[in-house]
Amino acid sequence: MTKIKFILFCLLTSLVFTKVQAQKEQSRVEILQAEQLLGGSGFERLLTDVILKHKTSLIYCDSAHFYSEDNLAKLFGNVKIDDQEDSVTVTSRYAEYDGNTQLALLRNNVVLVNEGTTLYTDFLDYNRANGEAIYFNSGMVKDSTNVLTSEKGIYETQIEKITFNKKVVLENPDYTMRSNSLFYYTTTKIAETEKLTNILSKDGNRLNAQKGSFYDTENKIFRFYDGDVESETSIVYGEELFFDENAQYYEAKENVSIYNKEQNAEVFGDEGKYWEGKQYSEVYGNALVRKYFEVDTLFMIADTLISQDGQNAEDKYTLAYTNMRLIKGELAGRADSMAYIYADSTVHLYTDPILWNNKSQITADSIQFTIANQEIDQALLKDNAFAITRDTIANFNQIKGRKMTGYFLDGDMEKLDVEGNGESLYFAIENDTTIKGINKLLCGRIIMEFKEGTVSRISHTIKPEASFTPPHLFEKGEQKLEGFIWRGEERPNKKQIDDWRTPKIRDKNRYSFFDEPEVELPYPENDEIQILIDN
Repeated sequence: MTKIKFILFCLLTSLVFTKVQAQKEQSRVEILQAEQLLGGSGFERLLTDVILKHKTSLIYCDSAHFYSEDNLAKLFGNVKIDDQEDSVTVTSRYAEYDGNTQLALLRNNVVLVNEGTTLYTDFLDYNRANGEAIYFNSGMVKDSTNVLTSEKGIYETQIEKITFNKKVVLENPDYTMRSNSLFYYTTTKIAETEKLTNILSKDGNRLNAQKGSFYDTENKIFRFYDGDVESETSIVYGEELFFDENAQYYEAKENVSIYNKEQNAEVFGDEGKYWEGKQYSEVYGNALVRKYFEVDTLFMIADTLISQDGQNAEDKYTLAYTNMRLIKGELAGRADSMAYIYADSTVHLYTDPILWNNKSQITADSIQFTIANQEIDQALLKDNAFAITRDTIANFNQIKGRKMTGYFLDGDMEKLDVEGNGESLYFAIENDTTIKGINKLLCGRIIMEFKEGTVSRISHTIKPEASFTPPHLFEKGEQKLEGFIWRGEERPNKKQIDDWRTPKIRDKNRYSFFDEPEVELPYPENDEIQILIDN
């Protein structure tokens, strides 16, 4: 029994030894061809049309030093390593190949080709065991879509991924991208970056990210994190910004802002969408508009803002709803919804609209007003129109009717023209301090003129009914027309605007850009590369 166990042990040991020996032999670098074979000090010198083999790879060169003991070869002139089972081919002027580690150190005019992707560098360490190629002194990658350069890079050929580091530049016919860290997937041709990233389009548009980006170079789809897009006419920002060039569609999320350079206006919100072809945009979530004028700024807030732009003024409009509020200097207003029509520079307010201007308040079922020379110029009030103006001693002068037109000068109420069922109540005062009495008037049409907030003249037609009441005969309720409501506490102010939305303060480095490359990398032209690969 013991003898049988011994025989079995010897057989197993022999099998293991044979297997190890076979594996060792398989890992040896073999000499297949050389016109001359010369002995050297610790190595064999192979000359002219040298061909070596290691596992599934054939190695070509003009001459080589082969260190049999170390299983190492130093290769000189027209070096090419060509694997018979994968698609990777590498060429260079010089290389060292270690058969034990399968590590190839390639130097001078190195070209690695993997199907449609080609890597050029002068210093490449290529590990055939895991398919990882590392360059560390500038390199360039080309495929059918893009050219990428960087100072350092790792090409993982087995998973078709390249990691570029330091002064990375991606170029194609449409865009140039710059970053310090970029991941490129050679099959999908998708690029992902970390931290600061700049892209310049062929049209001069700039696309930037502070926290990295995603770029599908074939389908021309972008995603930026803490990013902005600047064109000749606008700047769009969002903490997450999406752009589909083929659809000409932008989408921004969180702390969104859209600045229109031509209109000198900026829109903010939680989410924004823009269709460039249609020049149509939507902004949702605590939306804010800031329109910049020479002397002040128009602020408008609402839940949703919609804007239609275009070449022709008649095609352009802006909508704001719900819970719209606005302020501009001494002008303030609120309504459920608003529409601004560019063709006639008219603002329309709907559903319980109200306007305040300096010491005046106007209400109606609907209000529309125009802005000229950066100030309110004229207001049209339809149905249940009611205007209230406070005089110098805080009395409320009132006028109401079916239809009313207000005229303004330098932002102050200058004249009110009432048509249909006109009623007015105004205080007669003396020396801007003493009330002399109340004038009341009923008339089909009333024109009331103001000076410094005080009624200076009143005109009437169509059978007026007038009365005057001195102060000592005032009765309760006689100082107000029916329907009088002073709503000063509802007047929007800057604090309410700021509480609604405070735009994110932009990083001072937001528009910083990477420098242009100082020198071009000395890589061979495509025809030279093909000759190296073919030979």
